Amino acid sequence: MAPGILLPSPPLTALRPQSSSPARLDASCLYVARTEHPSAIPPAHDLAFGKHLTDHMLQIEWTEAHGWQQPCILPYQDIHLDPTASVFHYGFECFEGMKVYRDAKGHLRLFRPEMNLDRFNKSAVRIALPSLDTAELLKLIAEFVKIEERFVLGQPGYSLYLRPVMVGTSPGLGVTAPTSALLYVIASPVGAYYTSGFQPILLEATSSRHATRAWPGGAGNQKIGGNYAPSIAPEKAAKARGFHQCLWLFGDDDAITEAGTMNLFIALRIRGQDCHELVTPPLDGTILPGVTRDCVLHLARARLVPRGWQVRERKICMAELSAASKTGSLMEVFGTGTAAIVSPIRAIKWGTQLVECGLSAHQNAGKIAMWMKDWIECRQYGIEEHEWSVPVDHVSK
Repeated sequence: MAPGILLPSPPLTALRPQSSSPARLDASCLYVARTEHPSAIPPAHDLAFGKHLTDHMLQIEWTEAHGWQQPCILPYQDIHLDPTASVFHYGFECFEGMKVYRDAKGHLRLFRPEMNLDRFNKSAVRIALPSLDTAELLKLIAEFVKIEERFVLGQPGYSLYLRPVMVGTSPGLGVTAPTSALLYVIASPVGAYYTSGFQPILLEATSSRHATRAWPGGAGNQKIGGNYAPSIAPEKAAKARGFHQCLWLFGDDDAITEAGTMNLFIALRIRGQDCHELVTPPLDGTILPGVTRDCVLHLARARLVPRGWQVRERKICMAELSAASKTGSLMEVFGTGTAAIVSPIRAIKWGTQLVECGLSAHQNAGKIAMWMKDWIECRQYGIEEHEWSVPVDHVSK
């Protein structure tokens, strides 16, 4: 067992044979201990994000000397770590967010899990945590989902949110790469993000002269805790001024990066031409490569380009956005992410200006945002069969 971790041990008969070389992750060695006290399924109206957790968790230990140990699915429980565990002092932590959906036939589906797990692996390697075989982890997650199947409601807009996490656990105060780690996966049933239709949000543009979410050469393109904690104080201040989230800008030209924890898309009319442009900032190392962002780009290239649209990943600054708003060229702006899929934006406070983002007073979302939400949900729930939607039963152990 890795230093600093106290977890129930599987029976000796279930332990994997020891090897002289570090072991690879092996889903075939999975040990399962079900809870003796199953919880009640929470009512659908009470499924706020992260409020309720399921009965079990997947846990896998790793040590530098022995590699990946036997994966276990155990009753949900506390994790006990040494007070000097590296995660507490130097931020050795990464995570993912992905969802499970139930289709009209009652089958469970994961949505683009390979993309989430590939990003999880890259995040781990970026902060000196161990890499892993994502195909084996997907098999383990599928088994975990099967055990928690009763928590996946079969109603539109409902899903089971999965949170894979990896933390450095080795004790000691030296600033060095962890020699032990713990990977675990927990799950939370969640309801529809918008319970009564779209609710467009207000953003406050935050200049990098005052606060920076990410910077060139940093780790803004990884899903690590260190990218999130420093953003909370500026967002808390923005909320106190009446805004929902920060729009993170970078550089002297106020280049647009992300909105809160979302990627950003901007729909523009191209002046002097009978066409339109859908723009999102490029993946320059400061922006998280969102799964939903990638979905929107693929769908836009497949379905909007034939209608005369141009789809571009390019730098766009607040001055261009403000000018487009004033001339009527700005059609709509929306954020994308796992939780909401799309989040329409009504206006952005930039210095002394309030930049209106193309929505009329009685309009809560633009047509592109609505199309994208519908198109993506059709694939998530298996209404449209597509390789992005992976039936859990098709993930072989």
